[in-house]
Amino acid sequence: MTVRPLVLLSADLRVIEGLTWHMTPAPYIEGVVAGAGAMPVLLPALGSALDLDAILERMDGVLLTGSKSNVHPSLYGEEATIDHEPFDTARDATTLPLVRRALALGVPLLAICRGYQELNVALGGSLHTEIQTFEGRMDHRAPDTPDWDDRFAIRHPVHVVREGCIGKILGTETIDVNSLHRQGLARLADRLVVEATAPDGTIEAVRVADAKAFAVGVQWHPEYWVRSDGPSAKIFAAFGEAVKARAAAR
Repeated sequence: MTVRPLVLLSADLRVIEGLTWHMTPAPYIEGVVAGAGAMPVLLPALGSALDLDAILERMDGVLLTGSKSNVHPSLYGEEATIDHEPFDTARDATTLPLVRRALALGVPLLAICRGYQELNVALGGSLHTEIQTFEGRMDHRAPDTPDWDDRFAIRHPVHVVREGCIGKILGTETIDVNSLHRQGLARLADRLVVEATAPDGTIEAVRVADAKAFAVGVQWHPEYWVRSDGPSAKIFAAFGEAVKARAAAR
């Protein structure tokens, strides 16, 4: 029997009907299984209680998931306002150290949505909030509808740097994506390189320049259409190849 590699997924800390949950949306799990050909392992948001090195020694990849919550602005030197909410400080205390340790240990990393923003903050960058209010910016937020397929519909193009990591994966300079966000990268971390931008200049994808393995972040949501959208499938497949390579080396 072939043993599938293991991918660690970040989790939110949520309180539902008075009970605390460590949880992540199902499409990210689907992306790992169907897109990367790996098995998902959920990392609880336990912050400093976790021995990240011991955990990562057993993992073949890390997927930083999206979320409705935002990275707390104190972590990039700004005062918190109502426009920055909601927060999940337990997740922050888990994922930012996780980013740094995964990169240091050469564990393949794919960061999506909030995870993409975590990647930037963990490496010293900052974020803008409510970017739809900035002059010349598009409204990247999800439409107000209860239909999830409509919320995650592919809506706008991004320009991909052809010679970048994502450009080589996709083999094209333009793709259409489904970014659903009201925050965006402000100060780009020194270790990050821009891989894709929206028509309004919003940075939609990055890679870690000095990474020992695959280390890419995207603001959009390839996990949602991983079974039907070609570019989404290619991104997860490339992540999966990096994960399998680490598993083979271990």
